This record gives sequence, structure tokens and C-alpha cells, in this order.
Amino acid sequence: MALYTTIHLHNVATGRDAEYASWFDGAHRKALAGLRGLTAADRYEVTPEQIMRDIPQPWRYLSIYDFDLPDPALDVPALGPLIADARDRGLIADDETEKIYTYRMYSDWKGSDNWRRDEPLSGVSIILGNYVPGRAAEYHKWYDEVHSVEVINVPGHVAMKRGELSPFQIEPRHYCPGDQLILCAQQTDDLNLTIGDFSARAGGRSPSGIAMQPRSASGSVARTVHYFRKVSGEKFWPGGIAYAGDLSAYGRG
Repeated sequence: MALYTTIHLHNVATGRDAEYASWFDGAHRKALAGLRGLTAADRYEVTPEQIMRDIPQPWRYLSIYDFDLPDPALDVPALGPLIADARDRGLIADDETEKIYTYRMYSDWKGSDNWRRDEPLSGVSIILGNYVPGRAAEYHKWYDEVHSVEVINVPGHVAMKRGELSPFQIEPRHYCPGDQLILCAQQTDDLNLTIGDFSARAGGRSPSGIAMQPRSASGSVARTVHYFRKVSGEKFWPGGIAYAGDLSAYGRG
């Protein structure tokens, strides 16, 4: 068995956001139940809070599908027609932004003491990144032993997992700018505070007195970072309350 994660970056057709949400948590989840090895499927929406404020955020929505697969060559492509159903219904915006990428994960979530495992996530951030050619071993050592530990111990950040672009991809295939995927999970009701302290620790000016080590030169600057809040299934609420449904029902839409 092997861990794989598929990310679906997309926009929804104008005026059909509620219909898409209903499709995902209704017909789509029923169809997903027939897939071998699926362990989780959730939707996220881009947040106004971002750590790299000067880069584009072309995708409003992100869906993440996690698998533990016996035969990825056979099972990864089986997700394609289920996503295509939304396209066929006209739910996905035809604006050339839709991207679907599958990664072979190096491991499952690596968590810190911040992680309240009995509570849902509030959101995730993704990095589509790369390492400098010829420096893969140095890059992975830095992430595994140094940077992952620094990141998941920032208040509000709770866990990380990483992977590399898989040879098994879902149609329609598009160029992927990031051979490396870094997924970071959050549990916070103040993402601005989390991002602010992350940035301060990286710059050595956090009130906590904690300073991150310099970024490894093995990590390419060809990377993008995107923060999303969870909008499907069970969601995070301040104080650790879990609830389901549309955020607007709680005055937080």
C-alpha cells in the first residue's frame, strides 16, 4: 500500500457555489464511496490571509483526496470521471484555471503538540515547490529534520506532510509548477495571528523569542504558497466545537 494525494484546484461557475457544495457533499461523496483506498475527501476555500501577498491566488477552491492504494496506476485515474461529473454539469468555471495534480506522499501527517487530534482542521496551506537540481537529499533532510518541526510548532499550525509529483496523473493533464507538494494543516480561529507569527519567526523577530533557521539554499525559489479554509463536512469552530454545513449559517460566510 502507498499514500497518494490528489489536489483539485478550481473555480466554480458564476452563481453556482451552493450547487457545487451540494454536489460535492451529496452525489460526489456517494460516488467516491466506490473508490478503492480513499481515506479522506474535503473542500477548502482560499482565504484573504496569505503569507506571500504578492503572488496570484488564481483558485478560489481546493479539493483534497487522500488515498492508501494497492495499485496507484489503476486506482488514481479512477477519480478522473468523478471529478469530470462536475465539469459535465457546468459547475466548474471554464476559465483555464482548473488543475488536477496527484502526488506520492513520503509519509502521513507529522504532527506537533499543537494538534488537537479529536477536533477537525480549520484549513490547510499548500506549497507547490521544487528543490534545486542535484540537491534533493539536502532538501529532504532540511525539511524532515529542521523546517517541518519549525513550521508545525507555530501556533495554529499543527501538522505537515509532503510528497512528490506522481507519474500517475488524472486527465485533463496540465503542466505542474511544483514537483514537490507541502501540505500544512491548521487549527486556528485567527489565521492572521498564525501567519504573522510564522513570518516573524522566519525573520527572527517573533515576540516568542523563537527564530527559524535560515531557509536552505537547496529549496528553489520557484514555489507558490496558498492558504485555504475548510468548507466541507465537519469544520473547526473557536473553542473546539465541530459543526457541519454552510459557514453562512453561523454568521461566518
